Amino acid sequence: MLDHRSVNENLEEVKARLAQRNAQVDWDRFSSLIAERSQAIQAFEQRRHEQKTKSTEFGRYARDPEEGPKRRAELKELSDLIKDLEKRQGDLEAELEEFMLHLPNVPHSSTPVGGGEEDNVVVRTVGEPGSYDFEPKAHWDVGTDLGIIDLETATVVSGSRFVLYRGMGVYLELGLAMFMLDVAREAGYEPVMPPYLVLRDAMVGTGQLPKFEEDAFKVDDYFMIPTAEVPVTNMHRQTILEEEQLPIKYVAYSSCFRREAGSAGKDTRGITRVHQFQKVELVKFTRPEDSYEELEKLTANAETVLQRLELPYRVSALCTGDIGFSAAKCYDIEVWLPGQRLYREISSCSNFEDFQARRANIRYRPAGDKKPKTRFVHTINGSGLAVGRTIVALLENYQQADGTVTIPPALQPYLGGKKVIRRGEW
Repeated sequence: MLDHRSVNENLEEVKARLAQRNAQVDWDRFSSLIAERSQAIQAFEQRRHEQKTKSTEFGRYARDPEEGPKRRAELKELSDLIKDLEKRQGDLEAELEEFMLHLPNVPHSSTPVGGGEEDNVVVRTVGEPGSYDFEPKAHWDVGTDLGIIDLETATVVSGSRFVLYRGMGVYLELGLAMFMLDVAREAGYEPVMPPYLVLRDAMVGTGQLPKFEEDAFKVDDYFMIPTAEVPVTNMHRQTILEEEQLPIKYVAYSSCFRREAGSAGKDTRGITRVHQFQKVELVKFTRPEDSYEELEKLTANAETVLQRLELPYRVSALCTGDIGFSAAKCYDIEVWLPGQRLYREISSCSNFEDFQARRANIRYRPAGDKKPKTRFVHTINGSGLAVGRTIVALLENYQQADGTVTIPPALQPYLGGKKVIRRGEW
């Protein structure tokens, strides 16, 4: 969440920056709320001062048969007015907070300016797409032919946009997750396995609510997590950390649940965009002055997985019109898929600056000063990686002419030393 004071003090700059990300904002309503809130605070404070003065004076007239009742009635009337003013102030505070919860983050100055994904900037390309002496297939054909991806049965059980893994598909899913967790652990991330159901406040804290409620699955008073970013970031909700603790680094493995309400007609084949999928997530809490350096490190940590799996990929800096609601800067890591002849996002690594920390009230106490003023941390996260999309990349890049799929050397120890996936073997 943006700080309304900072927005008001730098209104024209914020307007221009949010316009770059195509945000539709009722700025007249914002200015009106700021003015009304200021007036309400001033009126409340004036009446409170008046109340204190008259309360002090009342002692002199309390026993006076004429002035006493008169002054008592004036104090009662003033007390009722103050209660009304206090309620008015509270209502305006709540309305202003609700307004701010719908405002996206301000893009960082290094975020490329653009209207949509066509304006994203490729930062680097790593590895060369392989060559084949046969026509490479898409993962849905490779996986179905091997009997490790069963989309037909998944549809019978759960409907569209679900996947059922079978045989080696199960071990591939679990082996990849363990491999990714080990890569993150080497880089100093503490492993976490979070709950899959969270409270509304947790979803608000990371920016999924209230704006994207239609994309979330809800069970009674709980929300099913769309990403482990939600419970892991909220591990330090309403917390004051010590500067010496930063950066804090977590890696989490979880299932993720998304309605994909805004993606009707997109990626309907295969397992690229489904309602339930597994992901290994990297989350950092940092000092503000370190956060952009830590974003680069986190992105490199996610890239390490693809490098060890020897998968060709590229990294793109998302433009202002394509970054996520809470992000100030974002890199997409896109893996090459020869069966579909395109690069496909497999990780998004974002710096939210203090946007989430304000919503979740996550602060730290700077070291050194005797009575240091607390500051909001910066939060960073990224997929390290989406497991299902990594399976997609492996099936398409390592497919063979005979229908088998070879397993890259780095992954073989996590699959019992197996080197080739064949139909009917597990």
